Amino acid sequence: MLPSEEAFAAAVSALGIECKDRVVVYDGMGLFSAARVWWMFRVFGHDKIWVLDGGMPRWHASGFEVESSASSDAASNALLQASAAIEAIEKAYRGQPVGPVTFQTKFQPHFVWALEQVKKNIEEKSFQHIDARSKARFDGVAPEPRKGLRSGHIPGSKCIPFPEMLDGSQALLPADELKKRFEQEGISLEKPILTSCGTGVTACILVLGLHRLGKTNVPVYDGSWTEWATKLDVSNDARSAYEGLPAK
Repeated sequence: MLPSEEAFAAAVSALGIECKDRVVVYDGMGLFSAARVWWMFRVFGHDKIWVLDGGMPRWHASGFEVESSASSDAASNALLQASAAIEAIEKAYRGQPVGPVTFQTKFQPHFVWALEQVKKNIEEKSFQHIDARSKARFDGVAPEPRKGLRSGHIPGSKCIPFPEMLDGSQALLPADELKKRFEQEGISLEKPILTSCGTGVTACILVLGLHRLGKTNVPVYDGSWTEWATKLDVSNDARSAYEGLPAK
């Protein structure tokens, strides 16, 4: 789930980032958690944010320079800043003063959906809902990675597993291939779209793919399947609000 505005501002400030800065994010897998970070910056009002497509693996494979904390003062400083960011988050949640705060948030609520909005959308069908989890988890025939959490899917949602947004190097597919994949699943790019996944992380990869196609205001159901399956009463046959394995 999203951090509070105070915690996010404190962490980003501890990293030395200001509102005027242009930010590029990447991860060590190619394209995974970087999409979530990109989305969070946008949620908190920072639009000068980009994702390094293919991340560190593609950067390294391309022969570009890398540095380590053992060989670079700058890298060592980055580790210290990361530690300071964690400490700043903890202080923010304890209500303790943090500072200096160099990053000011401006929350964008249209990028984030809550449980009640998703429930309402089941009836109204105003947004097409795409789930980024695997097809087996979506269909309820494979277990969720979180112990005790039932598999299945939110009524009316469709499944496009997030790896289908990526090529063999774990970079985002070209626009024409992304468009084809959405269309194959019956998703209209002319209509509003909502995304979700297990915990709100890989749903952001779908959002990034849609952003490449010009859809720049796609929200994420942040609680995603973990919240849906946990908060709904599934001890009985609740098929009117739940799709998945037969009730136990």
